[in-house]
Amino acid sequence: MKRVCVFCGSNPGARDDYANAARELAASLVRRNLTLVFGGGRVGLMGVVADEVLRLGGQAIGVIPRPLWQREVGHTALSDIRIVDTMHERKQLMSDLADAFIALPGGLGTIEEIFEIWTWAQLGMHAKPVGFLNVADYYTPLMTFLDHAVDERFIRGEIRDVAMIEASAEALLDRFASYTPPRVMQWIDRHSS
Repeated sequence: MKRVCVFCGSNPGARDDYANAARELAASLVRRNLTLVFGGGRVGLMGVVADEVLRLGGQAIGVIPRPLWQREVGHTALSDIRIVDTMHERKQLMSDLADAFIALPGGLGTIEEIFEIWTWAQLGMHAKPVGFLNVADYYTPLMTFLDHAVDERFIRGEIRDVAMIEASAEALLDRFASYTPPRVMQWIDRHSS
């Protein structure tokens, strides 16, 4: 594992805990000599994690769509910035560049990005670890819903287990280091009527 993609909010959120966790994640990445891949913004938690990686001497690769860059939210001090045309291109390039994926707290964009990456794992399009950094129990209600979806047989247990959840960056990165992807099984239940 050399590069970790971090999806996170373009806003800082309501609690200082979120920015503190972004800084802790940045420090963990730099300690482990892992490059940050992220959405390329200088605002919100995106800016916090990138700024801290750079402050600590690490590498940060940003991937940002041209319309967002033109609105002046692009981070201009990165090790590498990739400007793409669409959000779809952004996700594909971030996926191609990264060896693992983490969701810090964020809104619809963060949820959509990590869920698409997780879905690609379900479909066998990659075998990379996926995780949620559960700062101040931010993702606990979401995980409760996903466990319910497993109980209701809309998500297979082995696919639910692909997405790891931890309260600390170090614990999540330790789990990534020992990750063994599940064998992708038939995920459509053809026996139900």
